[in-house]
Amino acid sequence: MRRLLTTLVILLVVIIAGMTSLVFLINPNDFRQYMVERVEVKSGYKLAINGSLRWHVWPQLSIIAGQTSLTAPGAKEPVVSAENMRLDVKLWPLISHQLAVKQVLFKNAVIRLTPDTEENQPDAPVAPSSPVPVAPGASELDAGWKFDIDKISIADSLLIWQRGDDEQINVRDINLEIDKDDNRQASVQLSSRINRNQRDLAFTMNAELDMQHYPQAFAANISKFTYQLSGADIPVKGIQGNGSMQASYQRDTNAVTLSQMALTANDNQISGTASATLGDEPNYQLNLNAEKLDLDALSGWQPKTTEETTTTSQAITSAPVIARDVDEQPNGLSELQTFNAHLALKVADLTYRGMKIQNLALDADNQQGQVSLSTFSGNMGTGNFSLPGKMDVTGKKIQVHMVPDVNKIELGDLLAAYELPKALTGNFSLKGDVSGEGLSAADFARHWQGDGQLSMDNARLNGMNIQQLIQQAIARNSDKVQGLDRYEHYSQIDTLNAKGHLADGTLTLSNMEGVSPMVTGKGDGTINMAAQQVDLNLLIRVTGGWKGDSNLINTLKTTDIPLRVYGPWSQMHYQLQVDQILRQSLEQSARSAIQNWIDKRKDSKAGDEVQKILKK
Repeated sequence: MRRLLTTLVILLVVIIAGMTSLVFLINPNDFRQYMVERVEVKSGYKLAINGSLRWHVWPQLSIIAGQTSLTAPGAKEPVVSAENMRLDVKLWPLISHQLAVKQVLFKNAVIRLTPDTEENQPDAPVAPSSPVPVAPGASELDAGWKFDIDKISIADSLLIWQRGDDEQINVRDINLEIDKDDNRQASVQLSSRINRNQRDLAFTMNAELDMQHYPQAFAANISKFTYQLSGADIPVKGIQGNGSMQASYQRDTNAVTLSQMALTANDNQISGTASATLGDEPNYQLNLNAEKLDLDALSGWQPKTTEETTTTSQAITSAPVIARDVDEQPNGLSELQTFNAHLALKVADLTYRGMKIQNLALDADNQQGQVSLSTFSGNMGTGNFSLPGKMDVTGKKIQVHMVPDVNKIELGDLLAAYELPKALTGNFSLKGDVSGEGLSAADFARHWQGDGQLSMDNARLNGMNIQQLIQQAIARNSDKVQGLDRYEHYSQIDTLNAKGHLADGTLTLSNMEGVSPMVTGKGDGTINMAAQQVDLNLLIRVTGGWKGDSNLINTLKTTDIPLRVYGPWSQMHYQLQVDQILRQSLEQSARSAIQNWIDKRKDSKAGDEVQKILKK
């Protein structure tokens, strides 16, 4: 037994010594040119290896190279450059003249995707989809050597991405592994992070690649994608999620297709499909669906407190400040000029600026900055809205035209969404035609115009009870009547209708009519959107809640009492002169009494004299 073990050990030592000798007998620099030629024939890229190649035996049989770069045909700079490269080689294939590489490792590499690294051969023929065999005599080693790579690894590297004159994006800490098999299938594992504008995006991805028809086409199954976004203007807990999708690329049509998309962002889920035809005028098609989409949680939006809203309201009162802010606003959608796109979006439950929107449907088409919103609709509470329209973002300012059809939407939710005082609440309806410049609340307050028919149900004018104002004012001027013992701190209006005309930030209301159980009114007025000021001239009839002299009450029920409401939304003032109404009521009562007395004495001389006095 001991003799057998000794024989096996000797045999093993001989084999190891023989293989070691084989390694040292083979000079890796002999196939340097061969590798360069094979890379160029297969991909068209030029591989440059500076310095001598050398063996590294322990712990892995490897070939160590110095500074290495890979350059696209006609490019000014290499697309990949690294200080060193390591090729982990399989030992057994060396015996049969096969350079089988387990792994190519680039560490601290720099990958540049910039205009200077792009291929620049406009007259070059398109490579066929099948691998091109090496031409006879291409290298002295071709007849005896085979070159194959199982795995490519890039560790702790940097990606520089730039398109045209746009600001470049640096993708840091790249760790990439690509494993392939004989059927041109590959698995990819990637992790990295992007730091830009004080925001940090870290992500990982696992994918399976089908490269059978590369470079004409390839497909990918991204089975796992995770990310985490944090930094400036991001909620404290950050935004994180995962996703999966199927992707494919066709070189002849320059088309990318994404299917079976499933993405999450915190508690939000989005699914759908997307496709893109790339080129000088890219064309994108997106079809997305979401069961839940909370934009407030993703943006970190929080409603302001009453004190903050009041402070904001007072600041907005300065018209010149708003004018400067609006005039200096750039066209934030100018990027739409660079491509065409169609978006179909459906969201079952959307949260935006505190507003709960159900069954949101958006169908938008962009033709290089000319945007058509054929469908933009949804439900809010018991109401619904439809806002079809068009946008033109080709100029310095965004031009908008919309035809709103709003039915019974709670006005208070809209005011709170844009941090405005809830001076008037209720179910709001609007049918109109409006247009203007810009999309912000400040833009709407100064640069929009249009006409519409407005109405409200179950409205409340908060902070002012019109019935109380009138009844208490009359009670102070006359002891014959009095109002209610208790009043609410608002005016209840069952129905309110008006025509509206918006121009230069001022909404002019005409044909106003309001009805409630105890008060009816009509009138007109203006609302200054920029300064958040109102000036309404109303004629009010208080038809209920009176106690006292029945004759005076009957007169008051049929009398229009002038009321002017004016001032800031958050603190409205009023003018009410009921003494004129009471004087007119007393004069009318006196006239009626005298007339009755005259009628009883038509033939008397005293009656004739009194009649002459009344006529004067």
